Amino acid sequence: MTSALTRTTDEAPKAADPTPSRSSWAPLRPLMLRLHFYAGLLVAPFLLVAACTGLLYAASFQAEKIVYADELTVSEVGDTKLPISEQVTAARKAHPEGTVAAVRPSPEDDATTRVLLSGVKGVDADHTLAVFVDPYTAEVEGALEQYGSTGALPLRTWISGLHRNLHLGETGRLYSEFAASWLWVIASAGLVMWFTRRRAQRKLRGTSGRRRTLGLHGGVGAWAAAGFLFLSVTGLTWSTYAGANIDVLRTELHQATPSISAAAGGDHSGHGASASAGDAEHGVGLDKILAAARAEGLGDPVEIVPPADESSTYVVKQVGRSYPTKQDAVAVDPTSGEVTDVLRFADYPVLAKLTRWGIDLHTGVLFGLVNQIALMLLALSLILLIVWGYRMWWQRGRGSAFGRPIPRGAWQKVSPLILLPCVAAIAVLGYYVPLLGIPLAAFLVVDIVLGEISHRRGRRADAAA
Repeated sequence: MTSALTRTTDEAPKAADPTPSRSSWAPLRPLMLRLHFYAGLLVAPFLLVAACTGLLYAASFQAEKIVYADELTVSEVGDTKLPISEQVTAARKAHPEGTVAAVRPSPEDDATTRVLLSGVKGVDADHTLAVFVDPYTAEVEGALEQYGSTGALPLRTWISGLHRNLHLGETGRLYSEFAASWLWVIASAGLVMWFTRRRAQRKLRGTSGRRRTLGLHGGVGAWAAAGFLFLSVTGLTWSTYAGANIDVLRTELHQATPSISAAAGGDHSGHGASASAGDAEHGVGLDKILAAARAEGLGDPVEIVPPADESSTYVVKQVGRSYPTKQDAVAVDPTSGEVTDVLRFADYPVLAKLTRWGIDLHTGVLFGLVNQIALMLLALSLILLIVWGYRMWWQRGRGSAFGRPIPRGAWQKVSPLILLPCVAAIAVLGYYVPLLGIPLAAFLVVDIVLGEISHRRGRRADAAA
């Protein structure tokens, strides 16, 4: 997403403004222009990939409902749902392989129950096999591979992997972190330039050529900037390097996401996972476990996780990510059926709540279809801005000077009282967001070296003349 000149003509900007500004902030504008130009030029291909794949991901939620309608919904809504234990028994009869990792009871009248199996041959180790059971008849409607806490099925899982890492594993995640690290920088610089530009130069009516492209680029960018800043910040919260630094910072501030205690008390010999031959039934059984969770106020949708071993409890947790968020959890003793621990989302630290809401809003689940449409519009805006940015670069060229760069030296005119705090802030950000800091440092080194080479050549030319 590149910027362009702020002139009303197609001439390149002058290195210095002939009319000195009284504001000490005025020299920052050409510096922002240079940063926006080069960052946009170099990062735009990564942003374009992220925008295109993000557009597909936002649309995948609704596509998933259509593609897998047979598995997700029942053929006919009955009067009474069968006990959850009977539904699990039916699923295990149809699919005896693996072990029961979790059970998601039917959350709506027309929705199927999901019995999630782990350790199934042919299914990725990080995924489960979801067996879909009609809650009224216990008939198995099908089985599909599932991934993640949002219950992504094969279509959305594939698109999610494309957006997250281009299906290149952990190394591929660096592309999306690089894009997220720079998106907010490019958007912020563009926003500063748009609002410091004279109002008359923002008009689109009656303009053509490069100035019209600039108006479209700046106008759409100004409206979408807040969304880009949000996507950038929330995208970094679960990235490889910046995400790890954010987790450390949250832990140090005592703002980490809490977890429920699944340690059981008393003698549980014979009731652990190893004694159940891969079944979900332990001790008092699933129905009483679910009833205990309901008594604690855990409404649908919920997920029941069997004990991990003989010294663990069942964990029943809400998995509703749409607003209002349902993330309460309880631990239930498999022998007595008594609740041993309760964790309420209302008790989460502030940053833990904000992180949860930010991720859910970023992925399009917090506000459902409205959320997904907003994300698609943002992705489309980013795609258009990148196209317009490169078009301006093309239109700016003259003869063989295609896409001439912004002149150097703008930073020398910035007051030290402004420049030094900015440099300190960038250094801190670069430390916590390394895929911003390292490329920026490399660019500055290269730019300084090229500038010095150009300066020396100029001096030699003057001497020879």
